[in-house]
Amino acid sequence: MSEERDLAAEFEAAYAATPPWDIGRPQPAFAALAADHQLGRTVLDVGCGTGEHVLMAAEAGCDAVGIDISPTAIRLAEAKAQERSMPARFIVGDALHLEAFGERFDTVLDCGLFHVFDDEDRRPFVNSLAHAVRSGSRYFMLCFSEHEPPGWGPRRVTQREIHSAFAHDWDVLGIEPADIYVTVRSEPARGWFASIKRA
Repeated sequence: MSEERDLAAEFEAAYAATPPWDIGRPQPAFAALAADHQLGRTVLDVGCGTGEHVLMAAEAGCDAVGIDISPTAIRLAEAKAQERSMPARFIVGDALHLEAFGERFDTVLDCGLFHVFDDEDRRPFVNSLAHAVRSGSRYFMLCFSEHEPPGWGPRRVTQREIHSAFAHDWDVLGIEPADIYVTVRSEPARGWFASIKRA
């Protein structure tokens, strides 16, 4: 039996320095959604980190909310929002318990959260997402793909795993190769960009 992970401690510790995912700008796949006006009116970013995608959504005119399990990440995100005069909300919370918010969103963004979960946490995460959306809402996810060579970073995810995780009450509309930029090297990681709709 594997030792239980403490994701809150893992993520909080990551902010002792600049984490690999904190590139200081939106990932191109999500920036394209904003440019194409595909975010809807209300947006939730799960695992929002220091808030770049939330602030992107707010700048696009959305009612944007970010949630992260790391208090340090949320403090940094709030400071950015104040500095940029952006009306975004940030919440310290657990993406496995989105029912606690009692809110539903048109769009949920996930940049690198799904791929940190162990197998046993994937179903609770998908169930949690269902509490934050309504029928027809969209979930856009960026994760590392199996085409990124091993040896560093989070677990890799296959298209089959994405389809399996969202097989019930969700429709996987598309999964496309995507670049995921990181701070630890100039070359982006190979990822998947998944577009998924709540049935």
